[in-house]
Amino acid sequence: MTLNGLGCRICIIGPSNSGKSTLAAAIGRARGLKTIHLDQFAHWPNTNWLPRPTADFDALHHQAVLGENWVMDGNYSRCWPQRFARATGAILLDAPTSVSLLRYLRRSWFERVRAGNLEGGQDSVNWTMIRHIAITTPQNRRRYRLIFDQLDLPKTSLLTVREVDQFYRAERLTR
Repeated sequence: MTLNGLGCRICIIGPSNSGKSTLAAAIGRARGLKTIHLDQFAHWPNTNWLPRPTADFDALHHQAVLGENWVMDGNYSRCWPQRFARATGAILLDAPTSVSLLRYLRRSWFERVRAGNLEGGQDSVNWTMIRHIAITTPQNRRRYRLIFDQLDLPKTSLLTVREVDQFYRAERLTR
């Protein structure tokens, strides 16, 4: 599936540190779509990823999905029904756990500016996130794939680093 076939409201899902935010930003720039990083709705800006109340996140999410055109990255699966009902296309990203862990360390130690970063926030290495990537994410991968396979939308899955790189090249996207 090409990017044009995914329409003007694209959901990107996948495990932590699989490249969702970077891909969303690249698609947003290339297609002129509003880029929405759900992690920014889920956490207060200018904090160390302090969660917002669920009702606040839900209100921000609801307003965002009503938009005419967007590319939205993030999971927050309890909101999937509403999001997928408005979406015109979906992308499933995946990366091996080892790649996700390396990306997490790289962004925490070396990347001060990155797509999807929390305004005023600072990524830092912590055991909770390492455990999430190493232990929780493999179980989530199976669930994401099952839900994705059931979607009745134009969609594409990019399940390896090579497939992601090929997609960037084929669609002339820049990171």
